[in-house]
Amino acid sequence: MPRPARAGTRGGRPATAACWLAVAPVAAWALVRLTGLERGPLVQAVAFTPYAAAVAPVVAVAALALRRRTPAVVAVLAALALIGSVAPRAVPGDRPAADGPTLRLLTANLRLGSADPAALVDLVRTRRVDVLTVQELTPPLAAELDRLGLAALLPHRSLTPEVGSTGSGVYARHPLRDTGHRRNKGFFFTQAYATVTVPGAPPLRVESAHPAAPYAPHVVPDWWTDQRAQPPATPDGGLSVLAGDFNATLDHAALRDLIATGYTDAADAAGAGFGGTWGPYDGDPIPPVTIDHVLVDRRIAVRAARTYPVPGSDHRALLAELRLPAG
Repeated sequence: MPRPARAGTRGGRPATAACWLAVAPVAAWALVRLTGLERGPLVQAVAFTPYAAAVAPVVAVAALALRRRTPAVVAVLAALALIGSVAPRAVPGDRPAADGPTLRLLTANLRLGSADPAALVDLVRTRRVDVLTVQELTPPLAAELDRLGLAALLPHRSLTPEVGSTGSGVYARHPLRDTGHRRNKGFFFTQAYATVTVPGAPPLRVESAHPAAPYAPHVVPDWWTDQRAQPPATPDGGLSVLAGDFNATLDHAALRDLIATGYTDAADAAGAGFGGTWGPYDGDPIPPVTIDHVLVDRRIAVRAARTYPVPGSDHRALLAELRLPAG
């Protein structure tokens, strides 16, 4: 004779088992996110933490409705942890007391040089961009951008155009010095850099960031190598900005550790941290994730951040409006 369900519960043991099956992944996700234990395929999974945070309350409510006390408590705690991790991205943060000039910085991944050059030049023109950082810049695209007017809009540059995905560049309205580039060890992406001399502000070092992509578990070590090689902030030194395709979200411990050296994520600071910058990709049903960032020295105030589509690229461009300290 089957054993009756306990009073105050619904569905007996099958419902309890189903409840745990739903709660366990949410709890595990929260544990990985809080501890920074992403390894192997978990590096890819962690990028979708905002979606897990949206599902977690549904699981918690279901567990509460089924009156499964222990899984319900676990589900509620996991939901609170995940929501607490991602919700601040929708809330503008405090601004430092910067009273220098405004700088509009745009970053864009050009997808193997296939981005529409006319659309990018038009975006630079209409949004009055002062500094542009690009990734996956190829020689033909660099030439076409200049032919379409980028040379007149942003005449100063530090460029390393290369065939394929390894090229990069920094374009600027203002003069540059200390130009150059470095090459990551993971996928050998270059990162062009330069110091921008903005009138009325201290010198500003800008670098086009492009660490390796964790597209499969066997390349995750390359991803870690390049993430750890990103230049830290210099809170006791000069101003710096890292802008580009980081192939990481704010839910990745590696990026959070970099920010903790003295950076602010511009989109996060502007309350626009949920703006997806990559995906879907090649028609695959991949929900958008935020892997492109503008990381600014904490002495720089972020006034606004917004994404824009770039035809021909699988990334959206990210524009940050910054207020620099007076110099």
